[in-house]
Amino acid sequence: RFLQGIASDHGRRIPVRLVKGAYWDTEIKHAQEEGLASYPVFTRKVHTDVSYLACARQALTAAEGLYPQFATHNAHTLASILRYAGSRRDYEFQRLHGMGEALYAEVIDPERYARPCRVYAPVGSHEDLLPYLVRRLLENGANTSFVNRIVDEAIDVGEIVADPIGIAREHNCQPHPHIHPPGDLFGDERRNSKGINLPDSNVRRELLASMQTASTRTYVACPIVGGDKLDGDEVPSVNPANTQHVVGICQQASVDQVDVALEIAAEGQPAWDRTPAAERAAILNKAADLFEKHTAELLALCVAEAGKTIPDAIAELREAVDFLRYYAAQACKLYGEPKELPGPTGERNTHGLRGRGVFVCISPWNFPLAIFTGQVAAALAAGNAVLAKPAEQTPLVAYRAVELLLEAGVPPTVLHFLPGDGATVGGHAVADARVAGVAFTGSTDTARLINRALADKEGPIAVMIAETGGQNAMFVDSSALPEQVVLDSVYSSFNSAGQRCSALRLLCLQEEIAPRVIELLIGQMEELGIGRPELFSTDVGPTIDEEACAVLTAHVEKMQKEATILHRSKLPKETSAGTFFAPTLVEIDSVDVLQQEVFGPVLHVLRYGSKDLRKAINAVNGTGYGLTMGLHSRIDSRARKIAELSGAGNIYINRNMIGAVVGVQPFGGRGLSGTGPKAGGRYYLPRFGAEYTVSNNISAVGGNATLLSLGSD
Repeated sequence: RFLQGIASDHGRRIPVRLVKGAYWDTEIKHAQEEGLASYPVFTRKVHTDVSYLACARQALTAAEGLYPQFATHNAHTLASILRYAGSRRDYEFQRLHGMGEALYAEVIDPERYARPCRVYAPVGSHEDLLPYLVRRLLENGANTSFVNRIVDEAIDVGEIVADPIGIAREHNCQPHPHIHPPGDLFGDERRNSKGINLPDSNVRRELLASMQTASTRTYVACPIVGGDKLDGDEVPSVNPANTQHVVGICQQASVDQVDVALEIAAEGQPAWDRTPAAERAAILNKAADLFEKHTAELLALCVAEAGKTIPDAIAELREAVDFLRYYAAQACKLYGEPKELPGPTGERNTHGLRGRGVFVCISPWNFPLAIFTGQVAAALAAGNAVLAKPAEQTPLVAYRAVELLLEAGVPPTVLHFLPGDGATVGGHAVADARVAGVAFTGSTDTARLINRALADKEGPIAVMIAETGGQNAMFVDSSALPEQVVLDSVYSSFNSAGQRCSALRLLCLQEEIAPRVIELLIGQMEELGIGRPELFSTDVGPTIDEEACAVLTAHVEKMQKEATILHRSKLPKETSAGTFFAPTLVEIDSVDVLQQEVFGPVLHVLRYGSKDLRKAINAVNGTGYGLTMGLHSRIDSRARKIAELSGAGNIYINRNMIGAVVGVQPFGGRGLSGTGPKAGGRYYLPRFGAEYTVSNNISAVGGNATLLSLGSD
């Protein structure tokens, strides 16, 4: 109807090609991944068939405004259109070359229907056409496909050509029972986090308006100890996209305040640990709901203080919500009633988990909401008290998260917020004898310092849970699809300005495919939108601060001497107000050139011969890092072999290598990349707890009544 109005207003006739079913499964998956309110497509094929017929009738009633083109291989659909159109001939059918020939022989026969049919065919090399042809084969081979069912002699013809409207009425037009709404993706265990449908212009408009309202507020963060908001030395928190914009003020915690927090936490933790796991979980679930309620405010803070683009900020908020709900569900499973173990008669043995004590959670600036929340939520879910120390660059986001956690019902005795200098606040807390464990995300060097401090301190031996950096590589062989490789490489390298632990740092290309991929990479980099993160047109925002920019600048200057700079994106004039760094493509001849992680939008390319694949993998493993690895290959056996040889904690095949989803792709590395276990995984929460076993000799009361009362049968 919209197109009909446009055509009428401008006196034009608009060709409209009507198709159905193409990339249906992709739409379903996308809606689930994005946490949308509903699906943009029908979940039953029969409903799609009915919708197609309705659209066909509408198109045919558009008089001179539209020229309908009906692409279908379904005989019932075709017959319906012929019936709707009557004697009209101002439309056409379309079919794929090699398909529906017998059906359309009837349609174009001058003695039968004499209606035009356009035959379309893909044109190109086999490398380009293979994915398309495989896609068509999969769609036509589906159980519900007319093309597949018509050749199945076991299916009655009447069933194949049944009226879709009647079938829809039979099940009361209800959606498919096995395709649950995106929000119910994880079943009864937990709700999926809510996404935002950014392609909808009305949604974007409302979101921006709400974020703008939240941005007018000047935030003040301060230490929160025992529920009291305390004073401290003031430090401004600035917007990395415009360093003249002060987002808010953070009052720094003092050493004395850290000591008070430790005392209160140590005293309050036992009561929290005795609180049933289900009650702790309910509080975390309530916090998740509060996070979603304050979506616009949290997004505005992530954009302003951390330089996140809006899509990145949405993904971060969703990850934080998923952490809360996932750890709540896991706590009920793992920290509920002790599990009874098998054993000899007359004895009852149980095994359970309880909190360790006081945890210090030290989070990074690159995920100031998600990782901060994940660490804190896990420690709390396990029954621990928490001293939360946010990154110095992003305390405002973390402060708001703590306020919402306390509002949800977390006792103020077990959650304390201590912003400030890492060496002063974090160092003092970690060295205290009352600390039972540390959860840390950051650099490998800092993790080593914390580990040494824990080893040297008095008191019980403490647990160290660390997720650090990575020298993340992607291997691409000659069978890979270059266009997909480029899309995934650019997204993995330059999304979040390359400031992700999982970001792609090294792209290893088989020699045969390297020239084409590099050419496409440069072209894709030229299309990147670099600028203000609050604009939807922005792909790459700022780096976090001037220090980060300086480190990246020094690295690129070094690469100019030791390697080849293939391309540097141009920075728009407006970026001079912030700490932006131009996405850069560098070709190196050895992995040894990369002595340490380069945390920013710099992608290194290394060519390898087909016989040297194992050597290249060993070189990457030899760096000592083991966080993420990607690979692109259309040869399954090779993909499996590369995955087996990799030393990475997370391996991604024929896709991008960032954006691990809680409970779906547990995230964490090994070696120089961390201690494990993986955040958002089933082995993470037990690391925050202490196991205990109770063995009860129930025969001690005089005998085993159960055994003695057994009958002879």
